[in-house]
Amino acid sequence: MTVARIERAERPAEAHDVRILETADLRDSLRQGWADFVAHRGDLIFVGIIYPAVGFLAAVIALGGPLIPLFFPLAAGIGLLGPVAASGFYELARRREQGLPSGWSHFFDVVRRPSFDAFMAVTGLLLLIFFAWLVVAMSLYTALIGPAPESISAFATRLFTTPEGWTLIVLGNLAGLAFAALVLTVSVVSMPMLVDTDVDARTALHTSRMAVMANKGVMLRWGVIVAALLVIGSIPFFVGLAVVLPVLGYATWHLYTRAVVR
Repeated sequence: MTVARIERAERPAEAHDVRILETADLRDSLRQGWADFVAHRGDLIFVGIIYPAVGFLAAVIALGGPLIPLFFPLAAGIGLLGPVAASGFYELARRREQGLPSGWSHFFDVVRRPSFDAFMAVTGLLLLIFFAWLVVAMSLYTALIGPAPESISAFATRLFTTPEGWTLIVLGNLAGLAFAALVLTVSVVSMPMLVDTDVDARTALHTSRMAVMANKGVMLRWGVIVAALLVIGSIPFFVGLAVVLPVLGYATWHLYTRAVVR
């Protein structure tokens, strides 16, 4: 790997240097992420269930009334908050890298990191993006189809058997891709960086953006891999996320260590 040479006019002064990545870095990051998961699975399978449980609860609530149209946006939008849920796995990977104890009791040690305030600031940004996605998704549904349906069957009928429903599927997926790309750019480096080092939110966000801009093709492939694994992990009822989320959390940490000059 080589360090990306970015002109000062294009590179914010506070951003850290970033490296040029290759597809092999993605494979190695996933391999190391799986190794971390295997090493900790006895301790962390319980922790890994917390996140899918929240997703399942959100889906149940959405299916219980006027929020039925938000079922798919909620299911898809869970991935937008994945970097926040994975913060404990970044911390465990950091501790393992440094030869420190890294059992489940250290999962929430991220709150003791010196950049935790900045971490919460970026978390707030990701929450805003998540709620903006829900607003856009509901607005599209209302504009194309109308009021919320009375039942799940009525919702499915409108969605899959009408031209408006298929238009909603296409536009909703395009909007979802835009939000996913935004979250990837914002978080792929910034969240593990804030767990790893004492920097402010601005520095972490700028560095994340520069890493993505310097590795557009590789990061696009990483985004596709993440999306595919999250979809697989969400079927059925989000239970697979108990494995997918830790693996992706650890793998993202290893990708970060390759992408940024620490």
